[in-house]
Amino acid sequence: MQKSLLQALSGEAIWPPPVWLMRQAGRYLPEYRKLRAQAGDFLSLVTNPNLAAEITLQPIRRFGFDAAILFSDILLVPWALGQGLRFAEGEGPLLPPLRDETALAALNLANMGEKILPILETVKKVRAQLDDHTTLIGFAGAPFTVACYMVEGRGSRDFAVTRHLAYARPEFFSRLMTLLIQATIDFLVAQISAGVEAVMLFDSWAGVLSPTQFRTQVIAPTRIIVTELRRQFPDVKIIGFPRLAGYLLGEYAEGTAVDGLGMDTASNPTYLTGKISPHVTLQGNLDPMALLAGGNALRNETNAILAAMRDRPFIFNLGHGIVPQTPPEHVSQLLSQIRVG
Repeated sequence: MQKSLLQALSGEAIWPPPVWLMRQAGRYLPEYRKLRAQAGDFLSLVTNPNLAAEITLQPIRRFGFDAAILFSDILLVPWALGQGLRFAEGEGPLLPPLRDETALAALNLANMGEKILPILETVKKVRAQLDDHTTLIGFAGAPFTVACYMVEGRGSRDFAVTRHLAYARPEFFSRLMTLLIQATIDFLVAQISAGVEAVMLFDSWAGVLSPTQFRTQVIAPTRIIVTELRRQFPDVKIIGFPRLAGYLLGEYAEGTAVDGLGMDTASNPTYLTGKISPHVTLQGNLDPMALLAGGNALRNETNAILAAMRDRPFIFNLGHGIVPQTPPEHVSQLLSQIRVG
């Protein structure tokens, strides 16, 4: 039997639609919190194949999602290239800001293969334990979003330093992006070779860019990655998630040739149904706050999305990740509602 998520990404209008949730493995689950306490720091957790595999599988055992997504982090690419990385409680990721030639020259693509070996071991462990119905999704941060953290050194509301650098020193920024494009390809190729069946590119900060920069820093790099992955793995399914891209979503879908398009919370599914080719599978886009609220709010928002997506290839998901305060019972409510059809 073919897996429902892969069927949807192949252009089939499966109903009820397959469902998985961004950050479905994480802090809202008590079983995750228990393991997290054992691991020490977050980087040690994601690079421990036994623990990372167990965390990836926890929501599958509890809820029976149609896909497991590898428990990892988008900043493992700069870490594997040699940039320092630590996760501070209450602050998120912290890196030495990369803004000069010396810092860029210190990054080494050749060392990446050895450093990602624990991640690939996690993939193999998870794949060996999944049943015949559950798809394993690998992922990477898209080059622009990863560059944001590398340049700023931490999270930001608008990544102004990165955006200014792209304008003021385009040759330098282009070299960084070229390195990240190749590193992202290498990372995803390795995940596919290890056993993931679909991959997702998270461009979480695509929405901070002007239209011209969006085309240069988001669409063009993604198209290069998609083209190379398809050259090596013609059957691999690729989901793109350019968060807050707004009216540029259609241009992104056409320009990158992704199989699936992630809709963020602000996207209008009814509008996009008429604007995005039916050959592109839409994914999303329940507001995580509706999931947090539960009850009638969750029921009504879910029904609206299902009604808009009824007759096209679709994967039910959130418009952003599950928030830690979400009661697991609300996730059970959501899946029960979706699977009634």
